[in-house]
Amino acid sequence: MAENGTVVREFILMGFQVQAELQVGLFFVFLVLYLLTMAGNLGMIVLIQSDSRFQTPMYFFLSHLSFLDICYSSVIVPQLLETLNTDKMVIAYERCATQFFFFTLCASTECFLLAVMAYDRYVAVCNPLLYATAMTPQTRLGLVAGAYAGGMLNSVIRTGCTFSISFCKSKHVDFFFCDLPPLLKLACSETRLQEQVIYVFAFLVITTSISVILISYLFIIWAILKIHTVSGKARTFSTCASHMTAVALFFGTLMFMYLKGNMGKSLGEDKIVSVFYTVVIPMLNPMIYSLRNKEVKEALKTAFDKMRVCKWNKS
Repeated sequence: MAENGTVVREFILMGFQVQAELQVGLFFVFLVLYLLTMAGNLGMIVLIQSDSRFQTPMYFFLSHLSFLDICYSSVIVPQLLETLNTDKMVIAYERCATQFFFFTLCASTECFLLAVMAYDRYVAVCNPLLYATAMTPQTRLGLVAGAYAGGMLNSVIRTGCTFSISFCKSKHVDFFFCDLPPLLKLACSETRLQEQVIYVFAFLVITTSISVILISYLFIIWAILKIHTVSGKARTFSTCASHMTAVALFFGTLMFMYLKGNMGKSLGEDKIVSVFYTVVIPMLNPMIYSLRNKEVKEALKTAFDKMRVCKWNKS
C-alpha cells in the first residue's frame, strides 16, 4: 500500500538525484564502464574457450566468474542508465522482485565461487602432484554446481522474506535499483523477523565463503614459507595474487554494505558502495586476472598478432 492506502504495484527509482548536467556525465561514465565490463568478461570467456593453454580447472572457474560478472552488471547497469536518462524510473513490483532475485543470485554465487577458486589454489599449491586427480572435470562441475545451488537458495529466501513485507509508506525508492536497505525504509509492517532471517543467511554465505578462503590461504602461505628460493616463493605467490585482489575487493565492499550497523540509514553512502561492487568490480576483474597473468597476456598478444596478420592479408 502507498500513502493513499492503495496496494503498491510499482515503485519509482529516484536514482542519484543530482543536477541534470551531472546526470549526463554520469550516464556516459556508466555506459563506458558497462561496455568495458562486457568486452573484458566476454573476451576472457572467448579466450579461455578458444585457447588450449587455458583448459585447466583455474580457468574453468575463471570463465564462470566472468559469466557471473556479466550477469551481475547486466541486472543493474542498463536500468541505472535508464534512470539517469529519465531522472527517475517507474518499475513494476514484479520487475523489482525479479531484479532483486537475480542480483542476490549473482552476488551469492560469486561469494561461493571465489571460495571454490581459493580451494582450487590450495590444491594446486599444496598438493601439486594430486592436482589433476583431485580436480577432475566431474569435481569442477560439482563445485560450480554447488556454488550456484547455494546462491539460488540464499536468493529464494532473501527475496521471499523481502517481498513478504507490506510496503505502504511511499512508492519512492531512494536508490538506483531494488536493494534491501531502501526497500526496508518503505515498510509499514513489522520487519524484524524477515530482517533476522535475511541477516542470518547473509552472515552464513559471507562467513562460510571467507572461512574457506582464509583456511585455504593459511595452508598456501605455510607452503610458500617452506619454499627455499625467493624466486620460487614469488612464482608460487603470483599464481594466487589475482584471486586475493578480487577477494579483497568483493568481500570488503559486501561486508561494509550488508554487515554494518544501521542498515539503510545512510543511503547516500550506500549508493557509492553499491556502484563500486555492481559497476566497478565486474569491470576490474578481467583486468586483475589478465594484467597479473603472464599466460593471459601472452594469449592476448598472440590473438592481436593474428588479427593484425589477417587485416594485413585482406588489405
